[in-house]
Amino acid sequence: MEHDQWTIGCLLKWTVDYLKQHGSTSARLDAEVLLAEAHHCRRIDLYTQFEEVAGEQTRVAYRELVRRRAEGVPVAYLVGCREFYSHDFRVTPDVLIPRPETEFVLVALLDLVKQLDTSDRDIRIADVGTGSGVLAVCAALHIPKSQVTAIDISPAALDVARYNANLHGVNERLKWVDGDLLSEITEGQLFDFVISNPPYVSESEWLQLATDIRDHEPRTALVAGDRGTEIISRLATQASQHLEPGGWLILEVSPMIVDSVVTHIRELGQYELPEVVKDLSHHPRVVVARRLIPTLS
Repeated sequence: MEHDQWTIGCLLKWTVDYLKQHGSTSARLDAEVLLAEAHHCRRIDLYTQFEEVAGEQTRVAYRELVRRRAEGVPVAYLVGCREFYSHDFRVTPDVLIPRPETEFVLVALLDLVKQLDTSDRDIRIADVGTGSGVLAVCAALHIPKSQVTAIDISPAALDVARYNANLHGVNERLKWVDGDLLSEITEGQLFDFVISNPPYVSESEWLQLATDIRDHEPRTALVAGDRGTEIISRLATQASQHLEPGGWLILEVSPMIVDSVVTHIRELGQYELPEVVKDLSHHPRVVVARRLIPTLS
């Protein structure tokens, strides 16, 4: 096709077919997001420009983005951002790409906060394995009376999370901790909530993941060990020492390990019977466990 015939509509049509041939399961969405990035416009604006001829600068930038997407690089890394709970967040290959399922952790948190009396103090929240900071930043945004501790073992991930906190104007209410789970939290420091989207993929599951995940997203943010429950087990144990009596542990989990997670938490003897929240596909996705309140004997 001659260059003067490369309209926005033609570029999209060609790219959708091309990406499908290269294994994309969301070719239309990928093509639109990448073209909007190259054309410096919103996705919705493309629909009013279908008949417009794309300039050379747009075509060159778009060609490079499409080439890299066909090689398996995730779209979020190519454009450097991802939407989460209707907010835009910066993402890099140093952090896991936020996914809609993780929003169920935030929703569970917001629902539980409504039950608390926040008139005399701030709500203390620890986001363990914060990654890009989506949970920590959204907690600060949607719970004005909150102090959030964002923890990650990766300094590079914490840099991304700090950027996002500054982007959304909540950095002054976040504390940053470089550490492995709750190991760097001082003895006696208690939280009302410990929330996390921890690694929960088993070694065998890792081998079955799509190549764009295995080749590009940080393995340490995904893989927990041979069973997939190793990190969650450690976190549930540590959280029982850092939650206020009556405080909540909120965890994203894989549907394949939910029974094991619930059993482990119950056997710790530190929590009430955990509740399981299902996602929009009716898969068990979030485990919510409340720390026991000691009774007077």
